[in-house]
Amino acid sequence: MSQDTRVDKVIAESVASDSNVVNQNSIVESKAKKERRKRSVAWDHFTSAVDSEGIKKGVCNYCKKEYLADTKEHGTTAMLGHIRKCKKTPCNVDTRQSKIAFQSVTGGNKGDVSIVSWKFDQEECRKALCRMIILDELPFRFVEKEGFKQFMKVVQPLFRIPSRTTITRDCFDLFDEEKNKMRSIFKKTQQRVCITTDTWTSVQRINYMCITAHWIDKNWTLHKRVINFCPISSHRGEDLAKGIVKCLHEWGLHRIFTVTVDNASSNSVCVAELSKQLTKWGTNLLGGKHLHVRCMAHIINLVVQDGIKEANILIERIRQAVRYIRQSPARWKNFQECCVDENLAKKSLRLDVPTRWNSTYLMLNRAIEYEGAILTYADRDIGLAHHLEFGHICVCDSDSDIVDEEQPVGSLLCSDWDSIKRIAKFLELFFKLTLKVSGSLYITSNIHFLEICQVGFCLSKLISSDDIVLAQMATKMKKKFEKYWGDPTKMNKMLFIPCVLDPRHKFTTLSFALKKMFGDNGATIEKDVREYMKSLFNEYSSSASKDKCGKLSSEVEASSLSYIVDIGDFYEELSRHTSGSGAGNSKSELDKYLAEDTEVGTSDFNVLLWWKYNSARFPFLSEMARDILAIPISSVASECAFSTGGRVLDSFRSSLTSKLVEALVCLQDWLRSESQPISIEEDLDSLEQLEEDLAKVGKEPSIDDI
Repeated sequence: MSQDTRVDKVIAESVASDSNVVNQNSIVESKAKKERRKRSVAWDHFTSAVDSEGIKKGVCNYCKKEYLADTKEHGTTAMLGHIRKCKKTPCNVDTRQSKIAFQSVTGGNKGDVSIVSWKFDQEECRKALCRMIILDELPFRFVEKEGFKQFMKVVQPLFRIPSRTTITRDCFDLFDEEKNKMRSIFKKTQQRVCITTDTWTSVQRINYMCITAHWIDKNWTLHKRVINFCPISSHRGEDLAKGIVKCLHEWGLHRIFTVTVDNASSNSVCVAELSKQLTKWGTNLLGGKHLHVRCMAHIINLVVQDGIKEANILIERIRQAVRYIRQSPARWKNFQECCVDENLAKKSLRLDVPTRWNSTYLMLNRAIEYEGAILTYADRDIGLAHHLEFGHICVCDSDSDIVDEEQPVGSLLCSDWDSIKRIAKFLELFFKLTLKVSGSLYITSNIHFLEICQVGFCLSKLISSDDIVLAQMATKMKKKFEKYWGDPTKMNKMLFIPCVLDPRHKFTTLSFALKKMFGDNGATIEKDVREYMKSLFNEYSSSASKDKCGKLSSEVEASSLSYIVDIGDFYEELSRHTSGSGAGNSKSELDKYLAEDTEVGTSDFNVLLWWKYNSARFPFLSEMARDILAIPISSVASECAFSTGGRVLDSFRSSLTSKLVEALVCLQDWLRSESQPISIEEDLDSLEQLEEDLAKVGKEPSIDDI
């Protein structure tokens, strides 16, 4: 009986032991499951531990500091805060301590660096990210892309990447901030501003208007800023004027000197309506006679387009030949072989856009460069001759754009190349002129009339040329030239006055140019320009005197001893008596300036720098010169904004609101530090050269090489 009892006891103990093992195993499994459920980032830097009293803690892997880590009672907030502060954390940065960094020198040689102090700042990084989105025209969703997140995890793990909604809000905040800065500058200086404007239709079929402000500041630095990029109801002149007035009022710009626009009839109505509004504001100088400035680049385009029509067949032969070679990969490969045989670099043949004459010039220029390869290709591929022989071109009536008849293109003969070379050389004059007058980072108004004279002189000379094609082109172009620049009575006086305010020219150069262009009428025109310039100077001098007197009177009224005459008042009156129009026998600033000898013209002569150094001698005249020299003679600055608008509002982002589009376009213009526009054609040539160089060493091109 006792033996059975002992057996039962052993069995019970065995069962209990087995149950304990099972319980322990289940506890271990439960702990393992709990360990696997830890998802906080804190556990990447902490190790879970239990002290002698059974309290769960988290131990820092770097400094071994302990934190209570019972998930039910404490959480991981304290540990996350420690990660940012722990000095031994490998990826941590002490935000209070600046560090030394190396930064590339802007404008320096490759490899030049400068030492700068740096420390991590979340807000500054966010602003820099916002600027990158704007400058590089990236989509807002870019910040949520996996590649960018991986990149930032390596570059700066502490940077908290904002969402696309936050970045959009940051763009609006930055726009308001930069706009308020510029608005305060305009309010403080109260100077006159020249504007250019143009219109554009987006892929959304929405009409947009761009307004660009141009001015020269007190330090004689030329500025250009896009101040408006907003939708308009229509292209009617009245609606355009309303849009401009609304924009100017919003910016506090009521002192407008000139408006540069293209030759659309609606723009004439727009400027007339704007002139009325400036008169209401009391800021329309001389009744707005010089307010309307026609875009010179647009007129040149019209002139050249008429001339190109006379050489249409020759140009069409080159165009069709280029199109034929580019149409097939096999043909292009054969052409490259011809380039190798002729020892020519393998570059792309350019195909023009017929409505853009400058692209036609570039096409002809590249074709002339590869004349030998094209002739060799024509000998090897009979298909090119058949393509030209059976091709047709529409010939328009000489006095209109109505299609008169269709003519066969004809074969490309060796004799055609001589004519093509002369045409390209002729077009080169207008191509360089267009680039010259389209600049917005340097003054162009001082060369406006002189360049017009150069074009007129060249056309007159070519009309009597023995080359029939060039003579016909020049005759046609001269007719269009006379429409805009043939009648001096219809020309804006601001075409002539900037030349006079260039100390290298003055009336000496202007008199010669007027006589060359208008013959005996040149003297009459010069007299009119002198009178208009004198009237404009009197406006500036009288306005400055009123401002000065108003300032003095307000200071006297503000004083409690206003009845006491200050001893300085006598010298103030004496100064006004002996300056400008105060004394009948004394010369005005304008007369003194014109009486001085002209400066010697050198290649590095800086007109703005000359006026900066001499503004103390001509205080009133220098103010007038600041406004006149800032006049842009082309509206290209506003048209360039449409290239940005077209990329911002592409088919993938056509849902952007007009307010956001305006913020992106304006901010890019304000923030961009590039002095030269992006040229896709030049980039293509450089990439082709890169591929050719890498092919010689048997290496495939990569992004690092670019």
